[in-house]
Amino acid sequence: LEVKCTVTSFTDFPALEWVLNFSNTSGKNTPLIEKVAVVDNSFLAGGKGSFILHHSRGSHASRDDFQPIDEKMQIGKNIYMTPIGGRSSDNTAFPFFNIEMPSSQGIMCAVGWTGKWYADVLQTREDMVTLKAGMERMKLFLYPKEEIRTPKICLLFWKGEDRMIGHNQFRRFILAHHSRKINGQFAEYPLSGSFDYGDPAPCNEYDCLTEEFAVALVKRYQQFKILPEVFWLDAGWYTGCGGEKNGNWAANVGNWSVAMDRFPHGLRPVADAIHNTGSKFMVWFEPERVRPETQIDKEHPEWLIKLPKNDNYLFDLGNKDALAWMIDHISNLLKNEGIDYYRQDFNFDPMPYWISKDKPGRIGISEIRHIEGLYAYWDSLLNRFPNLLIDNCASGGRRIDLETTSRSAPLWRTDYQYGEPNGYQCHTYGLNFYLPIHGTAIYRTDSYTFRSGLGAAAVTNWEVTGKTSEPIPALQKRIQDYKDLRPYFYGDYYPLTGALNNTVDNVWLAYELNRPEQNDGVVIAFRREGAVNESISTRLFGLEDNATYELFYQDYGVKVRKTGHDLMNGFEMTIPQKPSSLLIKFHKVSENE
Repeated sequence: LEVKCTVTSFTDFPALEWVLNFSNTSGKNTPLIEKVAVVDNSFLAGGKGSFILHHSRGSHASRDDFQPIDEKMQIGKNIYMTPIGGRSSDNTAFPFFNIEMPSSQGIMCAVGWTGKWYADVLQTREDMVTLKAGMERMKLFLYPKEEIRTPKICLLFWKGEDRMIGHNQFRRFILAHHSRKINGQFAEYPLSGSFDYGDPAPCNEYDCLTEEFAVALVKRYQQFKILPEVFWLDAGWYTGCGGEKNGNWAANVGNWSVAMDRFPHGLRPVADAIHNTGSKFMVWFEPERVRPETQIDKEHPEWLIKLPKNDNYLFDLGNKDALAWMIDHISNLLKNEGIDYYRQDFNFDPMPYWISKDKPGRIGISEIRHIEGLYAYWDSLLNRFPNLLIDNCASGGRRIDLETTSRSAPLWRTDYQYGEPNGYQCHTYGLNFYLPIHGTAIYRTDSYTFRSGLGAAAVTNWEVTGKTSEPIPALQKRIQDYKDLRPYFYGDYYPLTGALNNTVDNVWLAYELNRPEQNDGVVIAFRREGAVNESISTRLFGLEDNATYELFYQDYGVKVRKTGHDLMNGFEMTIPQKPSSLLIKFHKVSENE
């Protein structure tokens, strides 16, 4: 049995990461391999005091998706984290966390495994904490010449009086080393626009969209000068949808061919119309789910894992023949149909399927092979299409981890109640602690709703054909506003209100985005409907103590100057109406200004 540890260290960050590979180099089966902890280490704090574990919920289509959790640790009492099923950020845990230690230091931790990982954090004494992490369900032997990999572990060590120093170092680390690069340069994820907010009943999503209507919508967006950077075609464009079944996009997953009754020339005319405007084209797929009587079920049932009384079948990416076919098939669709960006969804828990396929003495092998196949699939697409961006969706944000973040970004981070602004504020607040790139929808142009959906990526779900349409000048303004504010979301992040009760409707929620290299930033604040106080006191972060800053209150056109010292020691915000929001831009003032 050969165990290889591949370690990556970094010259620009105090971080390292590693992954283990187990290989059977003999001619017979290995003994059982179990209880594998990819990290199992005790960390000395250099002083006695409180240890605090800062972690988060995963996503389960709720207002408290990605809700921050701050737990003061106790000696001898462990905190165990694992997602509820086979998707890495599903409901009960999120694979990014911060162990804050005494003596003004800590460890940012990330797990790269798009399945059921675990992390076990234990304070063993007043100055020491132990971290164990790996794949939760693994007890197997290896066949001769067989090899497997484990989850990837990443640790970033930080020092400073404020634990946000660690979070912001980690955000910068993610941008530098775990974000998509094209031609060696950071790839910015786009402002997306949907095709007029889906189809009317009894259709759903885009079950009834046609070539003519899609092209007309593209031209209409161009006419109104409200073009998104990418047009987003979601579920329902494939064979079987929009016919006698009255849509039903989910029943036809597994038919990965264009519905020729609605797109007689394929998707290429739609792509050409989009490209003629200077925008890109993104299309939705769900390759790991196959429904009964669809193309893949009929032609290759041997590639599917099926459960009794369940009409969702799992396409087995751990099967080499199946994987090669899917890579080629989807690659041909991307090439032939003129698709620029690829959106992948995954709407069910794979764990029961993996369990059913495992043979005695091989617990966990199906999960390992499937996840290895997923990475190989995405890597192949990215290699074949050097300008490709991948949108990672799994019923929203249920598959976010270090490995998926390295290849993709969650442009639709939650399936929570569409358009509800207070929930969107919570999701932005929580995810920003760890990840700079994620997105959600913007449904309206009023300041409160618009600002609730802001992020480094966004989706404009605006209707432009009916009575509920927003005024065209308002749409134009918000597109420009978004492009103006987007660069700040790559900066440092500071929550200005506490996380304890931010899911309720009687509080304020506010945060700061700071760009120290540019000596500027923004503050975005929300006073919700039930918030009694029209003012709150907070303080800003990351400023120069002796410098002067000009604050521009965008809603009122008012400019105020204050010192960094004053702003970092006490700062009052007022919003007279409710629900309402406040946007403040600030920049350092030079001596000559």
